[in-house]
Amino acid sequence: MPPTLQAEYVIGDLCLRYLAPADRLEAWGLAVFPATMTGRAITPREWLDAPAVRDLPAAWNQIQAWEVDPLVHVHVRGEAYPGGYAQGRTLRNSATTQSLSVRNHTRETLPDGRVLLRTTLAASSGLVCAHELIADAKTGTIEIQTSAENPTNAPITLEFLSAFSLGGLTPFSTDDAPGRLRVHRFRSAWSAEGRHEERSVEELNLERSWTGHGVRSERFGQSGSLPVNGWFPFVGLEDRPAGVMWAAQLACPGTWHLEIYRRADQLGLAGGGADRLDGEWKKTLLPGERFAAPPGTLTSVVGSVDDACDRLLAAHKKRAKARPEGEHDLPVVFNEWCASWGNPTHDRMVQLAGQLAGLGLTYLVIDDGWAERPGDRFQQNGDWNVNRRAFPEGLRATSDAIRSRGLVPGLWYEFEAINPGSAAWHETAHQLHRDGAPLQVGNRRFWDFRDPWVHDFLAERVIARLRDDGFGYLKVDCNDSIGPGVDGPESPGENLRQHLDGVRRFFKRLRAELPDLVIENCSSGGHRLEPSLLALTAMSSFSDAHETPDIPLIAANLNRLVWSAQKQIWAVLRRGDSPERLCYSLAATFLGRMCLSGDVAALTPESREKVREAVAFYRDVAPIIRDGTFRTRRVGGEALQHPSGWQIVTITDPSCERILVVWHRFSGEAETMTLSLPNQTRWSLQRRFDAAEGPTLHPNGQLIWTSALPGSGGVFLLAATGP
Repeated sequence: MPPTLQAEYVIGDLCLRYLAPADRLEAWGLAVFPATMTGRAITPREWLDAPAVRDLPAAWNQIQAWEVDPLVHVHVRGEAYPGGYAQGRTLRNSATTQSLSVRNHTRETLPDGRVLLRTTLAASSGLVCAHELIADAKTGTIEIQTSAENPTNAPITLEFLSAFSLGGLTPFSTDDAPGRLRVHRFRSAWSAEGRHEERSVEELNLERSWTGHGVRSERFGQSGSLPVNGWFPFVGLEDRPAGVMWAAQLACPGTWHLEIYRRADQLGLAGGGADRLDGEWKKTLLPGERFAAPPGTLTSVVGSVDDACDRLLAAHKKRAKARPEGEHDLPVVFNEWCASWGNPTHDRMVQLAGQLAGLGLTYLVIDDGWAERPGDRFQQNGDWNVNRRAFPEGLRATSDAIRSRGLVPGLWYEFEAINPGSAAWHETAHQLHRDGAPLQVGNRRFWDFRDPWVHDFLAERVIARLRDDGFGYLKVDCNDSIGPGVDGPESPGENLRQHLDGVRRFFKRLRAELPDLVIENCSSGGHRLEPSLLALTAMSSFSDAHETPDIPLIAANLNRLVWSAQKQIWAVLRRGDSPERLCYSLAATFLGRMCLSGDVAALTPESREKVREAVAFYRDVAPIIRDGTFRTRRVGGEALQHPSGWQIVTITDPSCERILVVWHRFSGEAETMTLSLPNQTRWSLQRRFDAAEGPTLHPNGQLIWTSALPGSGGVFLLAATGP
């Protein structure tokens, strides 16, 4: 018999179905798909009927083709692990999971109109799991959080708890859907964030085994304190013939994993935090204790990976509440890092503030080098005492001077780490340890944010300095990963999770004590671009790519993953920059938040005027960048460091009456670029910023322009003038 429908909800344009096998109605699973596709969902086949199966002995050849993927996957220490060659690859479908039975299911409409579906399940060990799903019709997303509670009188040790699990993929094929499913992921590395990868299920060796005995699992993630180190916590599955995408994203500041799983005809998408396989994690729940997995946000849409990402971004925008009021208009930043390269001084900063006057900037950030270096070596941070040789009157004098010139002063910290040469280096009792010794990664040790002493120390050295010295902007850096686990009272992975929870508490304290402070989260550029940390700060650095030719490519790659209002992009300006190079650098910042650096004082009057023009243009179109829909078209090779061809990004405002076109030309022969505009509307070119031959708007709705020189770029603003 096919799966039995236990409950169904249509919320917005999503259909949510809770299913169970006919012979075990208390074992629920979850299927989600667009409500408009309900009529195209197909009943799965009951039995495998391939010749190899039919030829098996009669006792073996009745093999069920489908299974219901459990709503929650969990494993308790001491119970049987999953078979089918799963050991070392997955902890899904263990004996604990198989014993879960639904005890209660409720529906509630929340005050903001969202719908909460809460399902309670109990395992044979006595463990109780809660599956809470909140559906938001406005964003077309669902958020799932799973928790486990121990109501017994004895400890229960978890080795795995899923954050979410979505099964029944694809519901639009009655068999194992050969050749129609594609997996979407985003790779990431230092200064190479957000590379999209699309692979077929078959390429990933996820075809079902011929009897369903051997499981198939593609599991990926990262172990440590930099959540976007290797991959973004995102997975998508596309049924191309049906035109449907499913996508899921985890909000987790530390170790996480995502998994594409198959044992029967249909696939499952799942994810969670650290577990016994990855991250050295287990968690003992004492009687009455509860543990929650990181939340996951999911969607399903008729459309492409871009459409699915738009929905996940819309959900994130609703959660991003750490942005002071002045951030609404996307004010422009100048960071002096690529001007002084770690040697800021009072005189330089005051002079720089004067040189920036009239350019339309808001923030001037003092980067690394302001703090005392006891041994006169680069990065001896940890004490956070002012370098009095560079700032003889202290930072308040510099901050006041910057404000008197019309700019908001900002300050850089890497307050989670400690470098050799500082007195803090020897405060080992308050640092993270591994195997009994202070944990050192390169030239860094790390404060233990489970320790109240650390919070008090940093409140004095960070929060008090920002407040007392008059800073309105904070850049927070974090330049290496702690790794999978640290010492403490629980498992190494759980100790790390609690430490990172302490880091998040300190960010919240910063916000509470300095509510007008604008916080930029930089983690060697883009290593912390995940939802839970993005929600705590006003913006994040997109990458540590400062002057490289791949900046427009990385910035465009991140359009699908980071809200443009929070994605800070470097444009480093140099004395010898040609007009084309200036336009190339400045145009890239229109893909997010504009952050300037470099040799402003050395620019020619013509170059300075070009910068002023770009900033004025940016400020005028900031609402389009903040609220618009991004789409990228790219022609050329795959290399980031040696780009060829060209790239066009369109940003369409919510009314569809204005389109911002951001283009870049890379190496190769002169290119004629063509952009087809919505042909039901007449368009006019309102404004441009470039150094190319003027674009031509044809009556057929095509915008055509030529860039003869490699390494050039620009921005066009188009407006609808009528039907």
